[in-house]
Amino acid sequence: MKKFTYTESKDTRSGFGAGLLEAGKTNENVVALCADLIGSLKMNDFIKEFPERFFQIGIAEANMMGIAAGLTIGGKIPFTGTFANFSTGRVYDQIRQSIAYSDKNVKICASHAGLTLGEDGATHQILEDIGLMKMLPGMTVINPCDFNQTKAATIALASHVGPAYLRFGRPVVPNFTPADQKFEIGKAVMLNEGKDVTIIATGHLVWEAIKAGEELETLGIDAEIINIHTIKPLDTEAILKSVAKTGCVVTAEEHNRLGGLGDSVAQVLAQKLPTPQEYVAVDDSFGESGTPAQLMEKYGLTASTIVAAARKAISRK
Repeated sequence: MKKFTYTESKDTRSGFGAGLLEAGKTNENVVALCADLIGSLKMNDFIKEFPERFFQIGIAEANMMGIAAGLTIGGKIPFTGTFANFSTGRVYDQIRQSIAYSDKNVKICASHAGLTLGEDGATHQILEDIGLMKMLPGMTVINPCDFNQTKAATIALASHVGPAYLRFGRPVVPNFTPADQKFEIGKAVMLNEGKDVTIIATGHLVWEAIKAGEELETLGIDAEIINIHTIKPLDTEAILKSVAKTGCVVTAEEHNRLGGLGDSVAQVLAQKLPTPQEYVAVDDSFGESGTPAQLMEKYGLTASTIVAAARKAISRK
């Protein structure tokens, strides 16, 4: 098992803030909009550098999406910022009609996704957002795993043409991917090559998958671990190549098992290569209040759950 180390833990939302600033320096058409959550979205540095390219919309998320769509007509590249729940569920009609259907070059940037929003509870957490966004024709969906990858993804989106959804989170997590990485939209990242089981993870569950791989190694199981940071378009070639070798797969995500990464992988395998698959995800329920660590443990989004799922998948081969 390849060893992964890190020197610091950082929140992925800060990676977005750092990436937005760099994108703004590179492209004068990059603008930012926020729904009264500047601090939470880490937009302060962008605002300080480019005050004339920032728009505070207030608690009016639907209006923010409409303004962002309009700005693209003049050649601007708008990055909208609010919590994931408000970035998707609250404004789905505006995204569908004004952004996706109209094919507008808006970057919908969503913080505090999944259970790890924590104490704010089910009304502010969202576990359906990946499904909502990936079902929209033409929408790119990205869910990076750490600070460095979120920063790189944000910079890459400034050059990407078309509507996109970028999902990131609140808690600090190990920052282990390279600071100088090249982010390729739609291209999976092979973290560890193995032969016994494929573990496909996204977002905060990527580090849990790495820890699971280390534990599986002590059990004599050689896990192949893939970081799927882009859920749409999905790197089907990487998935099929890996599963053809290992013969079974576990998908891991901080999302409802219905409509997320696991479902996307299952569709590919059902059509091309039917394979035993186990899901590590929230099992069709809302979240609740608690610390991020408590919620991840209660809802089974941990390395130990991935280990158990891997052993079960192997037993089904």
